Amino acid sequence: MIQTLAAKSVHYLIAFGGAFLLTLVLTPFVREFNRRIGMVDKPDPRRINTVPIPRGGGLALFLGVILSYSVFTFCTGRPPIQADGIAPEVYWRLVAIACGVVALGYADDKWSLPPKAKLLGQLVAAALAWGWAGLGFCRLWPELPAWIDCLLTVFWITGAINAFNLIDGLDGLASGIALIATLGMAGTLFIVGNAQQTLFYFAFAGGLAGFLRYNYNPASVFLGDCGSMYIGFTMAVLPLVSQAPNSFLVSVGVPLLAMGVPIFDTSLAIVRRSIRHLLRRRDASAAGNDKVMTADSDHLHHRILRAVGLNQRKAAWTLYAITAAGVAFGLVAMSLQSRTAGLWLLAVAFGCTVIFKNMARIEIYDAGRLLNKIARDHSTRTRRRWAKVAVPLLLACDVALLTAVFLLLVLMEEVKDTGLNLRLGLMIRVFTTIVFLYLFKAYSTVWSRAMLSNFLRLLVACFFGALVSGAAVYFLPSIKTPDIVSFTAGYMMLSFIFLSALRVCRPVIRDIFYALDCTQLRGRKDVSRILVYGAGLRYRTFRRELVRTTSANERMIVGIIDDDILLRGQQIGGIRIEGTLLDAPEIINRLNVDAVVIACVVTPEWLEIVRKTLAPTGVKVTLFSLSETEV
Repeated sequence: MIQTLAAKSVHYLIAFGGAFLLTLVLTPFVREFNRRIGMVDKPDPRRINTVPIPRGGGLALFLGVILSYSVFTFCTGRPPIQADGIAPEVYWRLVAIACGVVALGYADDKWSLPPKAKLLGQLVAAALAWGWAGLGFCRLWPELPAWIDCLLTVFWITGAINAFNLIDGLDGLASGIALIATLGMAGTLFIVGNAQQTLFYFAFAGGLAGFLRYNYNPASVFLGDCGSMYIGFTMAVLPLVSQAPNSFLVSVGVPLLAMGVPIFDTSLAIVRRSIRHLLRRRDASAAGNDKVMTADSDHLHHRILRAVGLNQRKAAWTLYAITAAGVAFGLVAMSLQSRTAGLWLLAVAFGCTVIFKNMARIEIYDAGRLLNKIARDHSTRTRRRWAKVAVPLLLACDVALLTAVFLLLVLMEEVKDTGLNLRLGLMIRVFTTIVFLYLFKAYSTVWSRAMLSNFLRLLVACFFGALVSGAAVYFLPSIKTPDIVSFTAGYMMLSFIFLSALRVCRPVIRDIFYALDCTQLRGRKDVSRILVYGAGLRYRTFRRELVRTTSANERMIVGIIDDDILLRGQQIGGIRIEGTLLDAPEIINRLNVDAVVIACVVTPEWLEIVRKTLAPTGVKVTLFSLSETEV
């Protein structure tokens, strides 16, 4: 047994070492050849390199891995693929498809192909992997229809290709992440006892390590599209080859965690560019790309370099660490067999929370800008269009919320009844409540300007809707409810809470986007920083007007002063009350204030005192009374 393990270990070392050495030797030749034919990345505002560097070095990676592994399998007589249900000729078909992917990427490196042409080539390669090579998710989910399996496989392969293509923006980033991910995916096969399937994983890892010698910062050659697309294709195909029934973590879970960084970056890029495309359609002067497939400089590595101030090496190691953490969590989940699914979901949820909190601010900010432009589009055509859909949309939302309330109470009350009775009860309660909402004018109220009386009418409508529907359900013999009083009371209260939340969500969402706007504005030097004098009703009116126009006028409240000394240190809407008028000069200097807005009632005599107090600071002073007047 020891001799068998030793023999297998030698095979792993040979597979790794052969690809490592051959890639190490071929890369300088490919680099020089590409330099001579003009395949060079020249410095520009979007690129990070400061000197011309040859691209297309991924050709050496492809040749090093494929040639060394093919020779190794020929000399040892081992089948190139040792997975159950996969014929040996599948390997050669995948090699042929990979040749097409590399040729497509190499042509793009040389002649900069149109994005749509490149995407079409990727789709063809993914379709061939499904139809000709016979790969897909059908072994993982045998009952999956063929057309769904095809779409899922094409999406998986094309997504992985573009994910590594987009993440390739720092020296050694794509190749380093792929190396960590490959070793992690091989580790899952060791854990489940399929070590014989990992030979190609070791060969691919050896090629990546050999190329990383020249691609690590300071890089002397870049992967180019041919290299990044080949890495993405291989990373997508490997789990499809090694998958087996009931092996979700091996086939999908751990690969998703291992490729989490490029997948997340690609998802953000699609969202970001789509939003900016819509912004440009609404405003030709808006910043951002005019086309969804146009490159930008807001990828994860760009943001890390800008925000943290790291150099390329440290930024790359940051993303290496994130990838390694995802791989480690996946391997731990594989080891804890009965809890694997829960741990995997926990890892995904935690990772998404952390990354969205720290990395998705640009997309959220752009989404806020888009929603702000839509909300502030007061053209007659837009207002008529909104008037046609506003009430039906609100009605549909009410029906959905009331249905959710009913189903939630069914679960809470543990109602055990037939499906027909539940459907009848649901229809009666929802329809009756909607009728009373209409009678109490819930659909003719301007809820963005609603007062307390409007919400009292909403409460009365929910009360009568629950009461009448409860009575109807009680007297219908076909519907049996264990505790009609408890169910009706719960339905009334939850209906009011849910419907009220829907109607007040607009200002809440507006405040959220205002806070996000402020996070973007704080780092800019062209933003006017405002100190507000007065913390009463006029301040809230001024803040509401400022929230509606934040993206347009680029002003931000940084503090409040008020003559009530008991308010010092407290907050209103997240803004701190710094002190009184006497403290204003020191506060203006400390907060770097550009303007003061008086948002309270002042007499002419007190206005003169304010002017004299603030005059030494040199800041602009305006008086807000539904409109701003300069003092």
